[in-house]
Amino acid sequence: MLEIIKAAGWPIYPLILASIVAIAIIVERFWTLRNEVIAPSNLLPEVKKWLAQGGVTKETCEKLQAHSLLGEIFASALSNASSSREIIKESIEESGRAVAHKLEKHLSTLGTIATVSPLLGLLGTVIGMVELFGAFNAAGSGHDVAQFAKGISVALYNTAGGIVVAVPAMISYRYFRAKVDGLIVEMEQQAIKLVEMIHGERK
Repeated sequence: MLEIIKAAGWPIYPLILASIVAIAIIVERFWTLRNEVIAPSNLLPEVKKWLAQGGVTKETCEKLQAHSLLGEIFASALSNASSSREIIKESIEESGRAVAHKLEKHLSTLGTIATVSPLLGLLGTVIGMVELFGAFNAAGSGHDVAQFAKGISVALYNTAGGIVVAVPAMISYRYFRAKVDGLIVEMEQQAIKLVEMIHGERK
C-alpha cells in the first residue's frame, strides 16, 4: 500500500484524507440512524399509557425529549396538548424540521466527497500527464524512461483512487438519504396518531 501511495505522488493525499472522512461519516451515520434509536416502536404505546393514566407532566415531556428524536416531536405535541389541533400540528412541524436537520447531519459532506473525489482523481491524472509529457523534453534516455513511468503511475493511480473513493461514498450517501426520508415519514405517521389520541379520535 505504501508503494502505491509513493507511486501515485502527492495528488493522492487529498483523496486519502477524503476517504478517511467518508469512512468516519459512514460509520457514524450507520450507528446513529438506527430505527430503535431514532423512532422506537414502543414509544407511542408508552405515551398512550401515560395519557390514559391522567395526562403528561412537564417532567414527562422533558424525559421524552431526552429519550429520542421521536420523543422530541412527541414532547413538542404534548406540551401543547391543551391547544387546538392546528397549534399542535404547527409545533410538530417546527420540531420535525429540527429533527430532520439532525438526521441529515454530515450527509452534505458525504455527498460533496462523492462528487469531488473523481475531480481530485482527474487532477492527479492531469498532473501525471504533465510529468509524462515532460519526459519527452528531458535530457538523457534513462531519465526519460523513469519520468515517463512516474507520469503513468501518477495518472493511473489517481484516476483509480478517485473512483474508489467516490463510488462507496455515493452509494452510502444515497442509502442514508433514503434512510432519513423513511425515518421522517415514520415519525410523521407516529405524530399524527399521537394528535388523534390527544383529541380522543384514536384509542
